[in-house]
Amino acid sequence: MAKKAKGKKKAAKKKTAKKKAVKKKTTKKKTAKKKAVAKKKPVKKKAAKKKTAKKKAAKAKPVRKQPVKAKPVMVKPGPATMRVPPLEEPASNEEAVGTVTHYYSHLNVAVVQLNKGTLRSGDTIHIKGSTTDFTQPVESMEFEHQHIDQTSAGQSFGLKVKDHAREHDIVYRLK
Repeated sequence: MAKKAKGKKKAAKKKTAKKKAVKKKTTKKKTAKKKAVAKKKPVKKKAAKKKTAKKKAAKAKPVRKQPVKAKPVMVKPGPATMRVPPLEEPASNEEAVGTVTHYYSHLNVAVVQLNKGTLRSGDTIHIKGSTTDFTQPVESMEFEHQHIDQTSAGQSFGLKVKDHAREHDIVYRLK
């Protein structure tokens, strides 16, 4: 038994010696790594080159398939567009004398540009537009804030109206 105990002690000593040797080697490796790291610090350019090499490798991806070109869509023509209907011809008893250039809704006053003829108080007018259509007698007209009884071609004047008038409405004088 004594031999066995001595053999065990020797084996244990060998194991501890091996462990110590291994520890020395690992510590040598660690110090060598530390030295190597210390040496690599001033040389940072190599690390940058490696990164660019990685980026180039990452950029060099396989070429994607080009998308298939879509066939041009053939659109069938729809119905013909409706043109703006021409202005209606005045009735036989009407004469176009001017147009509405502005409307003041809070005063119910239309500014009328008289293009031809004359217009007097008491004449009957017909104002017609896309949504406007009414007839009324001329009761009140003003030019530069002065009441007037008669206007001639080329004048703009204010006309008191009974309904809403819109710009570009045509003013007809009934004969």
